[in-house]
Amino acid sequence: MEDGGKAPASLGTLRAVLAILQWWGFNVTVIIMNKWIFQKLDFKFPLTVSCVHFICSSIGAYIAIHVLKAKPLIEVEPEDRWKRIFPMSFVFCINIVLGNVSLRYIPVSFMQTIKSFTPATTVILQWLVWNKHFEWRIWASLVPIVGGILLTSVTELSFNIFGFCAAMVGCLATSTKTILAESLLHGYKFDSINTVYYMAPFATMILALPAMLLEGGGVINWFYTHDSIISALIIILGSGVLAFCLNFSIFYVIHSTTAVTFNVAGNLKVAVAVLVSWLIFRNPISAMNAIGCGITLVGCTFYGYVRHLISQRQAAAPGSPGTAHANLSRNQMEMLPLVDDKQEKV
Repeated sequence: MEDGGKAPASLGTLRAVLAILQWWGFNVTVIIMNKWIFQKLDFKFPLTVSCVHFICSSIGAYIAIHVLKAKPLIEVEPEDRWKRIFPMSFVFCINIVLGNVSLRYIPVSFMQTIKSFTPATTVILQWLVWNKHFEWRIWASLVPIVGGILLTSVTELSFNIFGFCAAMVGCLATSTKTILAESLLHGYKFDSINTVYYMAPFATMILALPAMLLEGGGVINWFYTHDSIISALIIILGSGVLAFCLNFSIFYVIHSTTAVTFNVAGNLKVAVAVLVSWLIFRNPISAMNAIGCGITLVGCTFYGYVRHLISQRQAAAPGSPGTAHANLSRNQMEMLPLVDDKQEKV
């Protein structure tokens, strides 16, 4: 009997490890490919790259739902698509574009560290704009995040003000998206695949015209001047396909791990991305810069742990069913996938 109990537990652990590894693999590969596109292929058009990702994600989500039947389609009223989904898609689009813009100007290590500032911007926005109050432990957990970001920014050897601002505004966009989801998507229990199914086409529609107007001429000139056009196009389209696979991997890892494991794995993933990007691009990283990045990731992990403790306490409170809260946490985790970035962790 004991062996029978250990086998499912071991199988569950193996499944969680494999889910985390494939999530890390897709995420790091997409980030590295995007940086390679901007730096090595000299394709310096972040709007166009984002548009390719949205198109690939739209096609991939359609195939996953209607052909592969991986997830049932969640029906959304036509009116809600414009009143609820469209505003979310607009913020979603801005978030992804700013991530790619920052990636063009600053190293992967610096960009990923700045994106770890998202928990702090989320809490601050909810406090300032929505007048939401938090326990002192939440505020205390933000101290190492803010301190680590400051240390990293001051000591960054490849600092670029435009890339830094794009990444910081991207954090605000991610936080806004997370907060708006609680009200705009209320009543719809979206998973990551259905979210992409509805948001990616809107994001493509929003971004297509600006991409053509601002980058169309440059893209055409790149086509005529670049040496290995076929291989370059394969890499660009491949990054779009992998961007959708990243969303699918998020769906898988959420259903294979707990909230705490997901939080820790998400922060370790940043460390992996930083290490791999440094091995490939060899951007200079000072000792103090590495320490700042480490402090930020430790702060993010501590923040996630504090949030988990608070949610556990609320679930155990009288009149608050623990199982319902656990299901809600999992649905919230699954609600907001990103095309090429880590999602906000609950």
